Amino acid sequence: MSSLPPYATTGQRIWFYGFRVICGLIFFFLIAPIITIIPLSFNAENFFTFTPGMLALDPEAYSLQHYRDFFTNPNWQQPLWNSIKIAPMATFLSVSLGTLAAIGLSQSHVPFKGAIMAILISPMIVPLIISAAGMYFFYSRIGLQGTYLGVVLAHAALGIPFVIITVTATLVGFDRSLTRAAANLGADPVTTFFRVQMPLILPGVISGGLFAFITSFDEVVVVLFVGSAGQKTLPWQMFTGLREQISPTILAAATILVSISVVLLATVEILRRRSERLRGMSPQ
Repeated sequence: MSSLPPYATTGQRIWFYGFRVICGLIFFFLIAPIITIIPLSFNAENFFTFTPGMLALDPEAYSLQHYRDFFTNPNWQQPLWNSIKIAPMATFLSVSLGTLAAIGLSQSHVPFKGAIMAILISPMIVPLIISAAGMYFFYSRIGLQGTYLGVVLAHAALGIPFVIITVTATLVGFDRSLTRAAANLGADPVTTFFRVQMPLILPGVISGGLFAFITSFDEVVVVLFVGSAGQKTLPWQMFTGLREQISPTILAAATILVSISVVLLATVEILRRRSERLRGMSPQ
């Protein structure tokens, strides 16, 4: 961690400490809404606000009733299982297609790599409502509107850019002489990929897969357009609950999703550091 040198000027000291204060304020601004919902999810009352008992830290003011409702109520369990069925399949497609695309674009002889890359990552850049509307009209014409396959393909399209970016970043430090050596020793391209290339880029592949999984599991806009009542996911149920019934169980569901996201993002960071060590970009 960088520290302020003893010979720093007054302006450098002001910037040193001011920069950290600004970063702290930005972090607080981003994290405060998330932190607020966690204690509210343990509210013993059906309110979305802190009760006097909660502010006084009265144990009777806290309860797990909303979590029990989440895990026992069919109105929440069915959307949860739909998300569990959709997200892994979408992640598998995103990882498979995104990894192949990243490896192909990493080759020096591929023409128009910049344009192709821009097209492939466009779902990340284009406003989600536009992508959802486009998918709705396209799927309506080919018969995928309101089907399980349609939702999976839509979420896969949203996850592919994350896989491409993470795998491409991993391939930056990849030593091409390893694949040439494997080919000289008689290994075919498939064997070379799985025995030589994949172990080295695996952290990037898994990181992209985790981002794709989070994107699919938390996505609500696209599934509203291309899904049907039979494909109602957990975020869709949360969105509906906010509009129609205002159930505090939403807070319990949100807390569970936040916890899952934190665990997955921590895993991504661990894999990123491992990838840097494997490529010699950071000390052991």
